[in-house]
Amino acid sequence: MFYSIYDLLIYKTKEMGKTQDEMSRYFRDCGIRKQEIMFLKDNCSMASIGSMRQLVLDYLQMTELELNMALGIIPREYQKSYFDHISEISKLLEIENIETHKKEQKSYFTTNNGALFNKDCIEYLKSIEDDTVNLIFADPPFNLNKVYDEGVNDDLSTSEYLNWCFKWIDQCIRILKPGGSMCIYNIPKWSTYFSEYLNKQLTFRSWISVDMKYSLPIAGRLSPSHYALLYYVKGEKPTVFNNPRIQLQTCRHCGGEIKDYGGYKNKMNPLGVNVSDVWYDIFPVRHKNTKNRQYNELSVKLLDRIISMTTNEGDLVLDPFGGSGTTYIVSELLNRKWAGSEIGNCDIIVDRFKNIDKDRKILDNIHEDKDILFSESVKKLRRKNGFWLSEDFQNNF
Repeated sequence: MFYSIYDLLIYKTKEMGKTQDEMSRYFRDCGIRKQEIMFLKDNCSMASIGSMRQLVLDYLQMTELELNMALGIIPREYQKSYFDHISEISKLLEIENIETHKKEQKSYFTTNNGALFNKDCIEYLKSIEDDTVNLIFADPPFNLNKVYDEGVNDDLSTSEYLNWCFKWIDQCIRILKPGGSMCIYNIPKWSTYFSEYLNKQLTFRSWISVDMKYSLPIAGRLSPSHYALLYYVKGEKPTVFNNPRIQLQTCRHCGGEIKDYGGYKNKMNPLGVNVSDVWYDIFPVRHKNTKNRQYNELSVKLLDRIISMTTNEGDLVLDPFGGSGTTYIVSELLNRKWAGSEIGNCDIIVDRFKNIDKDRKILDNIHEDKDILFSESVKKLRRKNGFWLSEDFQNNF
């Protein structure tokens, strides 16, 4: 399936043995400017392309119905006929035969709790048995044309990227246990497509907005300020949900609470406030003293929260995009089983395990600030400035 008219044009151009320059020349000769063609990159509706409508159909040598179906759109007036003949249509489609039994594989690195494989994620996922994983966390490349290790293409067309993503998502759904959780971390643009796809197969739990620190403005658009963390479960509800709690957000100068809880402050749980679906306390890993590789790296705090929230000790956590190994390191330190793959340089992950005490210290510091309403330093500041503490209402608990 194609996810933009532009992708369909490129596919048809290659099929006809032509080049993209020849395609551009065709439309230019018809009076269509380059920026109008580029508009089709993010467009999958014939209704909004105006004067290009017939030119596009002529170039593709398609009817409007054929083009809509290539884009995965069944016009309303054809839906009844389409579903009445769904069995016959399915017989015309090539069905991929997926081998689901477990194969013997040679791991790149192992611990007592987990195994890492240096291979393509889809090839790796196909080797795993159905219904075996408690939590799948996926942080795929964002298709922003960034440079990664050899074997990673981060500059695909919309259709190529989404079709690739849906392949590994299908495999993840297959291997996820009933009641297991699946979390996908990406930018909002791609997450809208993922969410639409996942809604048909899993149960939606949350769209978590992870605050993006130090974001830069983009001309003509709202400034991007969050990453999307999609949280889904296989089945009606999760087998495990450990409600995370964090400290009440306070002013670093005076210690006063930033959100006004009014008459409810005497009911605040001394173990902290419930985490919402906006995570403002996750900071990016950017300093060279804390990063384990030159590319993007996930924070230990992010994975600690996800893994602690959705699994218990001994559960299996899988990450098909190993990256710098944050998922595996945190799983190891939290006494979870773990597994995953990385198509690029796995030595970064191995070296990180050799120096695991560095991450252990980071995690210990994170846990010191968990399950409390105020840290000792904040308590001291609040006492100094006359603000309430949970001890003031201890009879309420």
